[in-house]
Amino acid sequence: MSEGQKFVYIFTSAGDRAEDAVTGFTLATVGLSMGHEATIVLLGYGTLLAKKGYAETVHAPERQPLEVLLKDFLASGGKVLCCVPCLKGRKMDPGDLVEGVLPATAVSVSEELTTADKVISF
Repeated sequence: MSEGQKFVYIFTSAGDRAEDAVTGFTLATVGLSMGHEATIVLLGYGTLLAKKGYAETVHAPERQPLEVLLKDFLASGGKVLCCVPCLKGRKMDPGDLVEGVLPATAVSVSEELTTADKVISF
């Protein structure tokens, strides 16, 4: 296998596009298992994916539940960044996030994007 790459996955929607969310988390977790670095960035409605209790409601046919995928991704060394202004726009704050999810500013998101080998959006 070649040297690992850095992938950034951007999510801008939530349970209304459950299959996209589940697919993206699956691909990010597989990337980690292949030796790549993976960061998930939650923007806009995508911030709901990291809200405590929300992932349990997101399911797609023939796929693992988002709750399991999120826990596996974090346990495997993946990083999840959640836009702070987007949280505020949904009447949430960092205390509403699943343990391990990090609040993020535009600067920290931009740093992830500019150092990524690939950026994928869901």
